[in-house]
Amino acid sequence: MNTKRALLSDRAPYNPIAGRPSLKLPSGKKLAVWVIVNVEHWTIANAMPRTVLPPPMGQPLMPDLANWAWHEYGMRVGFWRIFDALKERKITPTMAINGIVCSSYPAIAQAAFKENWEFMGHGYVQGPMHRLEDQYREIEKTVEAITSITGKGPVGWESPGLTETDSTLDYLSANGIRYVADWVIDDQPCWLDAQPQKMVSVPYTVELNDIPVFALQNHSSDEFYQRGLLQLERMIKDSQESTRVMAISVHPYLTGVPHRIAGFEKLLDAVLKEKDVEVMTGEAIYNWFINQ
Repeated sequence: MNTKRALLSDRAPYNPIAGRPSLKLPSGKKLAVWVIVNVEHWTIANAMPRTVLPPPMGQPLMPDLANWAWHEYGMRVGFWRIFDALKERKITPTMAINGIVCSSYPAIAQAAFKENWEFMGHGYVQGPMHRLEDQYREIEKTVEAITSITGKGPVGWESPGLTETDSTLDYLSANGIRYVADWVIDDQPCWLDAQPQKMVSVPYTVELNDIPVFALQNHSSDEFYQRGLLQLERMIKDSQESTRVMAISVHPYLTGVPHRIAGFEKLLDAVLKEKDVEVMTGEAIYNWFINQ
């Protein structure tokens, strides 16, 4: 499929939040919060998607064992800390999953499915969409892999690194994807132009996301909780007249380490204590929005 449509910038016409019709949750609660757990496959033969250690003496090495192992720890250990934190609190998250994880880390996929986590497509193998030779086929493979575990295709999609080309939305729409998390442009869901069917952008985050907080900005372990608490308090206030959506996005190799997991748990506890907050999956937010 080689269709190339509108430029990305034309997909979401400008629509300021001031003056919009009010959005209301059926429960009467004010703020929707969704938790995204990003589960990825890093191929040791390739350059790593990101690094924790610089190359020795400035000389990049392949295979990059040190940085691959950093991520692999998250899949062997860190994921299970996050999994337990969510299970103990009876929170059902959305899992952004590389399709190949269904076969390369089957214990993770099976555990998430058993707990009724939402599976959101996250590419087939971790890497930017614009570097793929056949983007349509990679999306198709991801849908097939998720379907092999869950029995149905994913409703949502988050591209690796939030990368898209001018054609990505059309390829996703043609593969049955109905919402995306790539467009960090709003506090409420909004429509995106796509063919054969329009898409919904469900609000995601690059601010309450452990990659910028820890891997790029190098904050201390308690920053995620402190930032999350401030975000939560303000968004509840902003949601009193019209529901907004707050995202919390984590990765096993970052948030799943011993010195950071407590901050994530404290933030979850703060979310659950708020009477005006409803914890939802991305799919539930999508369904709520299109039925407004």
